[in-house]
Amino acid sequence: MGLREDLERFREVGENRREDLKEFISYGDLGGSGPDSINIPIKIVDLPEFAYDRRDMGGVGQGQDGTPDVGQPVGPPQPGDGDGEDGDPGEEGADHEYYQMDPEEFAQELDEELGLDLEPKGKEVVEEIEGDYTELTRTGPNSTLDFEKLFRSGLKRKLAMDFDEDYVREACKVEGVTPDDVFHWAREENILVSYAWIADAFDNVPEDERGTWASFEEMAENVEETSTMQRIRRDGLRDVPFRREDERYRHPEIIEEKQKNVVVVNIRDVSGSMREKKRELVERTFTPLDWYLTGKYDNAEFVYIAHDAEAWQVEREEFFGIRSGGGTKISSAYHLAKEILEEEYPWSDWNRYVFAAGDSENSSNDTRENVIPLMEEIPANLHAYVETQPGGNAINATHAEEVESTLSDTGNVVVAYVKSPDDVVDAIYKILSTESNDD
Repeated sequence: MGLREDLERFREVGENRREDLKEFISYGDLGGSGPDSINIPIKIVDLPEFAYDRRDMGGVGQGQDGTPDVGQPVGPPQPGDGDGEDGDPGEEGADHEYYQMDPEEFAQELDEELGLDLEPKGKEVVEEIEGDYTELTRTGPNSTLDFEKLFRSGLKRKLAMDFDEDYVREACKVEGVTPDDVFHWAREENILVSYAWIADAFDNVPEDERGTWASFEEMAENVEETSTMQRIRRDGLRDVPFRREDERYRHPEIIEEKQKNVVVVNIRDVSGSMREKKRELVERTFTPLDWYLTGKYDNAEFVYIAHDAEAWQVEREEFFGIRSGGGTKISSAYHLAKEILEEEYPWSDWNRYVFAAGDSENSSNDTRENVIPLMEEIPANLHAYVETQPGGNAINATHAEEVESTLSDTGNVVVAYVKSPDDVVDAIYKILSTESNDD
């Protein structure tokens, strides 16, 4: 392998290979990313190069600048000798840069990693946009007048109303006829001429030309009637009868765009039993879910609710760090979630996800008497509960099991168990695959 191939290989390893997405979710630094930008570490590998030791400028055996001759004993190693500059190898970590992706790219890659493809739903008409100028209206600025349509309407009228004036004048010369006779004859011949025009033409027939034809039949046999198209070809199109009612103005088509909206309610137990490891597992599960849904939907909003025995709404920056010393009543969070959703995010307009997490420890009977009925009352695409118990199940950690045994058949409720970072990706898959299979 030549130097060029070495260089390309190191570039691939060092710059183009980033941390595996599953590894990043389970063990990476999620805190280095924001809601709209996910930073995944790239390990930078130094390229190999030749370097000359300045202490060895004279070459072995030349005896210059203090370099020993052949056979001359050397002293003990000096500081700086060896692999590391400060002595102990492996004490310093490698340099890192970051591969930056937006939530849409993250969602696409997570779909590929997990074999998912969640199709978001559009519920709310958020705006009307102007499309092509395909609509027509009777009023508008002159610049939008559809002249082509105006001309076609006028021409159509001309073709329908036009007649051979010379031919009708000859009919007025038939012996013994009156204007009434000529008008009835014209109607029988499908010649669209007004009575007033015939009366005027009859009065203008010279006296010496009256009685030229013995009958209408004789006149028709001796006088050739020309069609409208023949006259247009012969004389040209001199006038087109436009009317105000023919005017049409081009107007842009109004298109209603449905924006795919989602609200995600994140609920976290912050009671005294939720220690650091449990809190980290909640963050590792919820954060990628937030990124994923942000990437999937046009408009994603998030509500963060912390609770112990009581519940309160918090900002995202506070959500994962809060810890209280109180007891646990999970239903308090669902009461608050229901109130917020009903007031601000109506089910008719918003897709809803309600994600809750904790160690499954709850006050006596609260799950069956309060939480489960509230979950059934709150319409949502998906209700999920994530149990985080790093040390295994506690005796009184029964909330997840009760929810699962009661609501698992409803189709929009899922329970996931996370005991270590290795379980996080599987939990995310279980949650999202439940939604993606829900019709």
